[in-house]
Amino acid sequence: MSAEIGTQRCITVLGHVDHGKTTFVDSLLAANNIISARMAGKIRYMDSREDEQERGITMESSAVSLRFKMLKRTESGEDASADYVINLIDTPGHVDFLSEVSSASRLCDGALVLVDVVEGVCTQTIAVLKQAWHERLRPILVLNKLDRLITELKLSPSEAYHHLILVIENVNAVMGDFFAGERMEDDYRWRQERERRLAQRKEMDAANMEEHAGDDSADGGVAFEERDDEDLYFAPERGNVIFASAIDGWAFRVGKFAQLYAKKLGVNERNLRKALWGEFYLDPKFKRVVTHRQLKGRNLKPLFVQFVLENIWAVYENVVLNPNPDKVAKIVTALEIKIPPRDLRSKDTRHVVNLIFSQWLSLSTCTFQTVVEILPSPSAAQRARLPKMLYPDLQETTAVPKTKLEEDLWECRKGDSSNVVAYVSKMFAVPKDRLPKKEGDEAPQPLRKQTDPKIGGLPSVEGISLNDSHMKVPTGQHEKEIFQEDGNKDDDVLLGFARLYSGTLRTGKHVYCLLPKFSADSGTTPSHARNGPFIACVRVEALYEMMGRDLVRINEVSAGNVFAIEGLAGAVYRNATLCRPSSVSLEGGDSFVTLENIDTLRDCLINLAGVGGQVAPIVRIAVEPVEPALLPRLVKGLKFLSQSDSCVETFQQQTGEWVILGAGELHLERCLRDLEERFAKVKIQASKPIVPFRETIVKAPDMRPTKSPLGIRGTFPASSHKVVNFTIRAVPMPDSITRFLKTNVSLLKRIQRDIGRSNTRPESAAQYSGDTLDAEPTEDISEGELHQKSSVRYEDFWEELEKIMDEAGPEWKGIAPLIWGFGPNRIGPNMLVWRCKVGSKMLLKARSRRREGQDSISHQDVLDTNLIPPEFETSLETGFRVATFQGPMCGEPLEGVAFFLESLEYDASQMEGENVNAKKAQISGSLVSLSKETCRTAMLDWSPRLMLAIYSCDIQASNDVLGKVYSVIARRRGRIVSEEMKEGTAFFSISATIPVVESFGFPDELRKRSSGAASPQLIFRGYEIFDQDPFWVPTTEEELEDLGEKADRENVARAYMDTVRKRKGLFVEQKGIASAEKQRTLKR
Repeated sequence: MSAEIGTQRCITVLGHVDHGKTTFVDSLLAANNIISARMAGKIRYMDSREDEQERGITMESSAVSLRFKMLKRTESGEDASADYVINLIDTPGHVDFLSEVSSASRLCDGALVLVDVVEGVCTQTIAVLKQAWHERLRPILVLNKLDRLITELKLSPSEAYHHLILVIENVNAVMGDFFAGERMEDDYRWRQERERRLAQRKEMDAANMEEHAGDDSADGGVAFEERDDEDLYFAPERGNVIFASAIDGWAFRVGKFAQLYAKKLGVNERNLRKALWGEFYLDPKFKRVVTHRQLKGRNLKPLFVQFVLENIWAVYENVVLNPNPDKVAKIVTALEIKIPPRDLRSKDTRHVVNLIFSQWLSLSTCTFQTVVEILPSPSAAQRARLPKMLYPDLQETTAVPKTKLEEDLWECRKGDSSNVVAYVSKMFAVPKDRLPKKEGDEAPQPLRKQTDPKIGGLPSVEGISLNDSHMKVPTGQHEKEIFQEDGNKDDDVLLGFARLYSGTLRTGKHVYCLLPKFSADSGTTPSHARNGPFIACVRVEALYEMMGRDLVRINEVSAGNVFAIEGLAGAVYRNATLCRPSSVSLEGGDSFVTLENIDTLRDCLINLAGVGGQVAPIVRIAVEPVEPALLPRLVKGLKFLSQSDSCVETFQQQTGEWVILGAGELHLERCLRDLEERFAKVKIQASKPIVPFRETIVKAPDMRPTKSPLGIRGTFPASSHKVVNFTIRAVPMPDSITRFLKTNVSLLKRIQRDIGRSNTRPESAAQYSGDTLDAEPTEDISEGELHQKSSVRYEDFWEELEKIMDEAGPEWKGIAPLIWGFGPNRIGPNMLVWRCKVGSKMLLKARSRRREGQDSISHQDVLDTNLIPPEFETSLETGFRVATFQGPMCGEPLEGVAFFLESLEYDASQMEGENVNAKKAQISGSLVSLSKETCRTAMLDWSPRLMLAIYSCDIQASNDVLGKVYSVIARRRGRIVSEEMKEGTAFFSISATIPVVESFGFPDELRKRSSGAASPQLIFRGYEIFDQDPFWVPTTEEELEDLGEKADRENVARAYMDTVRKRKGLFVEQKGIASAEKQRTLKR
């Protein structure tokens, strides 16, 4: 893997599920003789898993390196061939495996975005376009399955043309939304920075400020620069749109037909390329191209319809729809292609279509040419992408390199004089027996198809010659065994899925592994205690070139390539950055690359951060082995599973159960299969899927009378040993405040970290040891929560929260400075507010200000009467956190509830005498449980509600199965949000919401009821209140008359609550016998 930088491309294939990505890649593989051309689209070579072949969808991203030659005209006018290497990654389209798309996007420079022309832009199409936008990938739009417009929808060429225009406009609208959103953020940041500079200048010189008040440059900044968005959009005349049918093996760009017709018509090829797409027509009388204004009422067809689509339609009409052998023979003669007469007489019409189009409009030829012309080389791409990866707050599109390391990265330099930097985006497991053997050993069975002598050289098609380069397998180290069990030879090996950004990496060399939390900024050395757990030095055991389901062992990898690396197990959990100084600068050779010399070699270290865009794990299951004695093997298998899948979370609950968290039902099925057949290799017993709920309270019109002894709803007093007396009032929070807290969870984490740092010595190494690192941000996605980007800056958090509270109503005005804590886990969407007249407590806002160095704290932030011992206050806060973590209904976390500590009294006289410390400990413990129970009681005085996890469901179905789709959604307690007919098709696009707890088995049921004509795409969208009181019983005369005392109507909320309580072992009020009769013995 040592091709020239300018002849390399790194691309990924993105798109919605079932839009033809793997079939498209099959045609490219057939051009490299990896598979048979006739099997392209049927074998699905990149889907190497058995369950992928069974379901017909991709579940894991896989890479392949393709080689070809392309003729290019030199400056002297001569034709010269150039060898190109394309590192291609095929990705899943199902939403459950979006993390695979994220890991693949970070390693690539461009993307082929496939869109089914019949289904159009779908939910995952928008998701992958957004991922490509954030990673700064250059996209190419591939309009796939054009054959469906002919064979299924029976559209005419003119109708198909207008349908294609609509699809391209929809895709461009999505790109325009991304651009507009980014420009709005840039404008907001620019205005904030300008206001900050103006405020500083006003403080320095008020007189000069008044003089230059209307001048944008007076503040020392620059005016806001507008950017042109013309290059962002897809336009066929620019060559960044491919029209294709992957199943039939053909694809083209408008430039292909412009080249053909330019010779026949004798016109300029460049001008014809611009006129082939759009409202341009051929005047048959004057033989010239005219626009729409020059038609003068004539009914002419656009050039794209007349020159392109009608020819393609003619082939399908005479081969597939109405077979006519005579016309097919004429078409073959007119196209000047050679097809044996025996093949033309074949009864398989799609095979005949494939034979014609593969020689006329070759998919591989068109794709390779487009990738080389449109997508940038690694050196050009890294100059645009890496500055934003290293400096996320960078506003400019490019940045000047500051160090030798950045120069190597910007230029994608290779060789011994360049620093080695590689990024590992994920770890994946490979069966040990599938790894290639050492030199001289027999190749494993899967590789025989590549070394079969029956496969000849690769053909040359339309100026492109495909050459299969034969890799020499070097002598390498023995594979590192992981989790050895009784000498089992079938153990899996963990490999890193990586890309090399600079330098040359060789087998046997040592490299530094930097985990995502590693940081050497702010004067912290690499050897600092906080960096200890996040850096390791490992030896490269082996390097592999990935060829789909096969691996080829290689000696070295040069910059700009995607590869697999062995030797990272035990050092890299999921993703990491690999660094190594240049060989020229190493005076002591490879032996000098050790952790002891890390500070000396710190100039070669750089952290490319983690992967974003992951799916929130929402569904979990508990697992256990059928044979309890095999539990250790299950635990090791779970660790292996968690490493090999970046969207899986595995942990042990307090009850001792081992739990797997996944993105959805399909994802969990794959995890269980991997665990049972590959990693643990034991029979597993899994529980039913467990879905998280949330508990909240609302102000309902039919609430029961308050039970508060004070007469104020939700207000209850409590006393601990007559020493500490307090009163807590529960109130439902406005939706605006709850949404703000949920959106800015990352800022709440940072506030708690900063407060924690201020309470400890910064030089202490103990706080940085182990897994309980408080100083570093965590990247774990909380169970059942969406990972959202913060809506405000850290410095503006409290001001924005005060503003939202002021807008929420007069009862919330001035509450922000009195917030004592958030819950659960100190970062949740519930708050504890200090409203006492006495007591001493440093509140959150004041403590965070002190951390920032603002020693001037107002009287509102600190109540300066020091009467309550601090351990008692801590116990009260702990009780609040426990209450919000386990609600009163079914032990699920709370959301949107505020607890006000209205009063707190402390009787110091009761603490006099002996055993004061023992009394304090006793009271502190009792305050935790008392505070928890008081919060729960206060909450139940309102109208409690369950919040259900909700999937947004997108379905595309035809008119004849629409009623069946609606009935399945209604039976699952779903709700139809919108329904619209896709223009130009007979398909309806249905948007609905469905509770996650009701979604298990929903896709299978929908496919069965619709005979496979409808398939849903489920995406987790958060929580919604289920508006039914689980404790409701009929009380009024009308309700008793309607339902009776037993209330025979099912209380769905009560059923959900009782199910969770049963699972957790909590008490459930349930009648054992519904209607009993006295036993009697019948006389004979």
